[in-house]
Amino acid sequence: MTRPSFAVLVEGLRKRYGDTAALDGLDLRVPAGTVHGLLGPNGAGKTTAVRVLTTLTRPDAGTARVAGHDVLREAAEVRRAIGLVGQYAAVDEVLGGRQNLVMFGRLYHLGAREARRRADELLDRFRLADAADRPAGEYSGGMRRRLDLAASMILAPPVLFLDEPTTGLDPRARIEVWDAIRALVDGGTTVLLTTQYLEEADRLAEGVSVIDHGRVIAEGAPDELKARLGGDRVEVVLDDPAALGAAAAILRRVASGEVDVDADALRLGAPVSGRAAALTDAVRALDEAGVRAADIALRRPTLDEVFLHLTENGEPENSEMEEARS
Repeated sequence: MTRPSFAVLVEGLRKRYGDTAALDGLDLRVPAGTVHGLLGPNGAGKTTAVRVLTTLTRPDAGTARVAGHDVLREAAEVRRAIGLVGQYAAVDEVLGGRQNLVMFGRLYHLGAREARRRADELLDRFRLADAADRPAGEYSGGMRRRLDLAASMILAPPVLFLDEPTTGLDPRARIEVWDAIRALVDGGTTVLLTTQYLEEADRLAEGVSVIDHGRVIAEGAPDELKARLGGDRVEVVLDDPAALGAAAAILRRVASGEVDVDADALRLGAPVSGRAAALTDAVRALDEAGVRAADIALRRPTLDEVFLHLTENGEPENSEMEEARS
C-alpha cells in the first residue's frame, strides 16, 4: 500500500458545543514523516481537533483523514494507525517501567512473549533500560514522559498525536522529551504536536499552523512566520543617554526601516537586511563615532512574538467548554 503524502489531511472541519463553535472550518495538512505544530490560545480548538482526528469526537461537518483513513468511515483503521499522548502521563506509578509496557502490549492484544520483547526494545530506545524494574512513581518527570511516549509506540504507529507533552516539566526534562520526539521522527513517525511552549514548536516543527476561533489563521515553517514581522533587527543598548541621538542617526544609515528608540531603557532597534554585514556596519559606525554600546546584537522575531501578533485581536473561545468535553 502506498504511503499517503499527507499523514493528516483535514478540510472544512466543524464542531459545535451548543452555541460555541470549537471548530469553524478547520483546514490542515501534515506531510508524512514530519513534526507539525498546532498552536493557538486556550480554547482555540486545538484539543477538539485532536479529539476528532483520534476518533474520540465526531465532527459536525467536513472531512478528516489520518494515515490515509477517514476518521468517520474507517475509525478502527485510524485507531490502529495512531498513538496518542495527552497532557498527563498515563502510566501506572506502582508498576515498573517494563511492567507498564508489557501491560500496554497485552492490552493491544500482543502475546506475552511479543509484549516482553517489544517492552525491552522500547526501554532501550527511550533510554530507560537501567530503570526498567523501578516503580514508575520513582521516575523523574522526564523519565515518566519518555515512558508515556514508549507506551504510545507499542504498535509502532505511523502517526503520533502529542497534546502538550511537556506541560509542567523542567527545562532538562523537556529537552529529554524533545530528543525522544526527534528520534521518533527520524524513524519515520509523523507527529502532530499541540503545545503552549512556542520554543518547543520552534525547535521541533518543520511546519506550524496557528489556529484561533476554530480555524487556521496562519501556517508555514517557523522562519516563514517570523519573516512576517519584518525579519532581522539590530538592537543596541547604550551606556550614555546623551548618545541616543548619534546612535539613532547611525542606525538610520544601516536600517531598512524605521528606527525605534526607547529613551528610558537606552535601547534602539531597527530592521535590517544583510544580517551579519548590517551588524558589522553598525558596530564599525558606532565605534568610529565614539558611541559606546553596552550591548549590540542581531536578532530575529521569536515565534512567541509571531503568535502574539497573530492572535492579539482575537477573543478566545470558551476554554472551559473545551476542557469539559475533553
